[in-house]
Order: sequence, then C-alpha cells, then structure tokens
Amino acid sequence: MAEGNPGTGSDRGAFIWYELAVPDPALVRDFYHQVAGWTIDPAGEDHDGAEYRMIRRADGGFAGGVLTLTAQMSSAGMRPMWIGYIHHPNVDAAARAIVDAGGQCFMGPLDMAGVGRMAMLADPQGAAIYLLAPTPPEGDPDAQSDVFGYMEPGRFTWNELMTTDPVAALDLYGDLFGWTQEGSMPMSDLGEYQFIQHGSTPIGAVMPLVPQVERSCWNFYIATDDIDRAAAAVLAHGGSLMGEIQEVPGGSYVLNAIDPAGAPIGLVGPRKEQDA
Repeated sequence: MAEGNPGTGSDRGAFIWYELAVPDPALVRDFYHQVAGWTIDPAGEDHDGAEYRMIRRADGGFAGGVLTLTAQMSSAGMRPMWIGYIHHPNVDAAARAIVDAGGQCFMGPLDMAGVGRMAMLADPQGAAIYLLAPTPPEGDPDAQSDVFGYMEPGRFTWNELMTTDPVAALDLYGDLFGWTQEGSMPMSDLGEYQFIQHGSTPIGAVMPLVPQVERSCWNFYIATDDIDRAAAAVLAHGGSLMGEIQEVPGGSYVLNAIDPAGAPIGLVGPRKEQDA
C-alpha cells in the first residue's frame, strides 16, 4: 500500500481507502476493468508474505488495493471481501473503544512503513473495518484521499452497513467518527434505511441485517456511468447478480453483485438505456 498512500484524508471519519481480499487477483482483473474501468497492477509488493497490488482508475488516480489471501488467512476464516479504511487520528484509542464496546481486534494497532498506524477490527455486531492514521506521502504533507467521491463514476460512492443492531452501530460510529444520521427510507417489514453523513457529505446508510445475509457487514458501491452497461459487464466477465436493478431516490439505480472471486460489490449509476 506504500505506493498508493491515501494521504491524510479529509479528517476523522473519512473513508480513505478500500481493499479487496481475494485468493488470486487474476480472477478479478478483467472483471473490474470492464465493470468499473479500473486496472489492477500485474504485480505487487510483499507485505509479510502477502502480495499487495494497487488498483488504478481510468483517470490515473487510485481506487484502492488488492490483498492476495494466503492459505493461512483463508484457513483462519478470511473470505473474499471488500474492507474499508476509515481515518482516525488516534488509532489506538479508537481500537480500544471498539473492543470495549464488544468488538474484536484482529490486527494491530501497528505502524506500517509508508502507510501509517492501522488496525483491523470487527465492530460489536461483527462488521469488519480498518482504522488508519495515514502517513502523508513524502513531499506532500497535505495530500488528500480521493478514493471516495459522491456519485463520481469510477470511485467508491456509498458505504452501506448491514447490522444486527442499527441503533448501537449508529451510536458507536457517530461517537468514533463524528458521523451524523439524518433522513431515512422505509424498507417495508425490514425496517429503516438510515442515511449517514460525514460533515455535509452523504457517505452511506445503516440498515438492519437482511435474512439472506449471514452476518453484519459493510457493503460498498462503485459509481458507474451506466448501470445497465455495468450489469451486462458483470455477467459477461465471470460475476453474478444478486437480484435486479432497483431505482433509488434521486433518480439513480443500484445493483448488488458478486465478483468472480466471491466478493460482494455494489454498483450505482444512471440508466441511460431508458433515458435515450
């Protein structure tokens, strides 16, 4: 991750990096190129026996990284998935707060050269996250992460937490990261889809765990230029769809998919086919 250092981030509570963990990056390289316009580096750096490759957007910026799952990681129960990195200036204190609330720390806190101080945890309901206090790139102390961009194609644009206890999750994440909760959308008998903001920016939502999902988890959405094109690319390049394309407030459309390695991923964008 050193080459793709996310910078200092906006401030506490910003999503500043996203990481895909898969057994073989070759399984997903063509998929994400066709679906999101990303390029996964053909080789990566070694991090304690695990290879780490950068993901680059079509505009030249970074979209995140790919961690190659080792046999040891897989045997310990780690499965293909996307994990988000959230900025916090005091990783140790934030990690203690999560553990004290009933969460679990899997890694760290530790210092990673060229990256910063970090920890990997599960919140009290079991959803995995990274905490990161990043080290700014050399010669650029004010660098800002741009991997998240609200409704900007090619960037992550929405962070959705499905959890067994939305009230507890909102309280904990609000205290830790300064997020606010304003507005919601009813989901019939599933409960409320509650929107969360980081400062003035909408960053995602918290919702109750749905029956078909085994455990609390974060689901991340990539903004696309055309949701129908993206859906076709998912199917043409080894992925599968979870349900149908759905319209959401504001005129956008969303789709949930599984990449060829088995990692869930969300997609959002306009429906140009109907607009034509």
